[in-house]
Amino acid sequence: MHSTGNGRAPVMADVAQAAGVSHQTVSRVLNDHPNVKPTTRERVLAAIRELGYRPNVAARALVTRRTRTLGVISFNTTLYGPASMLYGIEQAAKDLDYFVAVAALSALDRRSVLDAVERLRDQAVEGMIVIAPQNSAVNALSQVRSDIPLVAVGCGTHAALSSVAVDNEAGAEQATSFLLDLGHRTVHHVAGPRSWLDAQEREAGWRRTLLARGAAVPEPIYGGDWTARSGFELGREVVDRVRDEKDPVTAVFCANDHTALGLLRAVQQAGLKVPEQLSIIGFDDIPEAEYFGPPLTTIRQDFDEVGRRALATVIDLVDGAAAGVPAPRQAPRVTVGPSLVVRASTAPPQVL
Repeated sequence: MHSTGNGRAPVMADVAQAAGVSHQTVSRVLNDHPNVKPTTRERVLAAIRELGYRPNVAARALVTRRTRTLGVISFNTTLYGPASMLYGIEQAAKDLDYFVAVAALSALDRRSVLDAVERLRDQAVEGMIVIAPQNSAVNALSQVRSDIPLVAVGCGTHAALSSVAVDNEAGAEQATSFLLDLGHRTVHHVAGPRSWLDAQEREAGWRRTLLARGAAVPEPIYGGDWTARSGFELGREVVDRVRDEKDPVTAVFCANDHTALGLLRAVQQAGLKVPEQLSIIGFDDIPEAEYFGPPLTTIRQDFDEVGRRALATVIDLVDGAAAGVPAPRQAPRVTVGPSLVVRASTAPPQVL
């Protein structure tokens, strides 16, 4: 920030003097008031840039009753999906000149979620976005008072909440159909944690696609926790099935890319070849996926788009509430489509 001649930070009166207007005109420009001539508006904005003036948010909030602050409740995790959603939300908020107050939780149980909602409410946030990937979080959010706009993300596409979510079922359908189209008789599935909505929907999409295509539906391989370690441990079971001469496994859809990485390591450690003896496909398209050995075919999630759509949805609700517009009877549900990324870990089945 620049300073005035006496060393203090610039205030609104300094902007008014530099632009040759009244402080009321500066206030109108800052608050996007329509009754300001374009030439005057540009002169005020030029003075703001020149002086490095930053409006007093607290004072501005007293006048406009708008804090331009949104609360985000996040699961305190390094898992790629939730972490990427948080980053996407923060970037979208920055682009729209909103502040974000983040409450990171170690667990998504009912008490933790509701306590975080109240803490953010005390900070005068205008609305909230909650990264809610587990059943417990969605159940807790259904009990939040409706006096503040709230949008859930990562909660699947069926939650009875205002929400923005990647279409997991469509992604699983793309992955499964791709492997069937390559000629595999069926596709096995290494599932994610059963309490996670993403895992539930990916399994549902996989199962529905196999049934629709008339393919056998194998029992999913459970026990995954989204990590490469669990993928490696479950991979030992997959290795045994690949070696089954009567009914060998030839294709596996993993619930996420880290699981696929662990599975890939277990299969190769056992001396099996990917994709010659086993095709593997993941979900997420983490930045490292194209550097796996071989590079991983996967389903890409657009977390930047999730962030933008979540911001747009909650801001629409906030603006509607500020204008006295009744909340919509049907909670808005926005779905973001995933896309298939084909790399070298998948191929038609071969007999060696």
